[in-house]
Amino acid sequence: MKKYFVTGISTEVGKTVASAILVEALQADYWKPIQAGELENCDTQKVKRLVSNNNSKFHLNSYALKTPMSPHAAAEIDVIQIDLKNIKEPKTKNNLVIEGAGGLLVPLNTSETILDIIKPEYKVIVVSRHYLGSINHTLLTIKLLQEKGFEVALIFSGNENKTTEGIIKKMTNIDVIGRIEEEPYFDKNVIKEYADLFRDKL
Repeated sequence: MKKYFVTGISTEVGKTVASAILVEALQADYWKPIQAGELENCDTQKVKRLVSNNNSKFHLNSYALKTPMSPHAAAEIDVIQIDLKNIKEPKTKNNLVIEGAGGLLVPLNTSETILDIIKPEYKVIVVSRHYLGSINHTLLTIKLLQEKGFEVALIFSGNENKTTEGIIKKMTNIDVIGRIEEEPYFDKNVIKEYADLFRDKL
């Protein structure tokens, strides 16, 4: 059984689409421990709509917060405090894809971050999207994960930028699963095409 944790170098870089591709490729279960905002159209629902196979199960969030903000701030608005003891990995005999919220150092409370959710046995998939500053954000993310001893791989999201991608590959020397292009839309067919493309690299 394989367990993958999907994180991004920032917000809105394509983690949810990447997660859907991994779920489809592995026919894995999906779990987003913390959802902040968009509860009526949450990431779990989005992934479920994009997946074709009948084996995947979609597990409940440990925390479903009402406001689209950093989890620590959204929790404060909901008058609760996020406690790692309540973030329990769902029991499954299937492969599991876990989607983070934002980047690694997004605060959960005054002392813990998303990084504290990631267990040693997880393989971490970093989703990187080109923008001004993305090289720095990508290298910092990968360096921190490597220092913590995690197995790390990379997915690029969006239009190709050879200069950016080239220097990231040279400076990190980690496996690149592939790129999710700037598609006009994502539906089950598109996700399945990427799943077939990425499967052998997982």
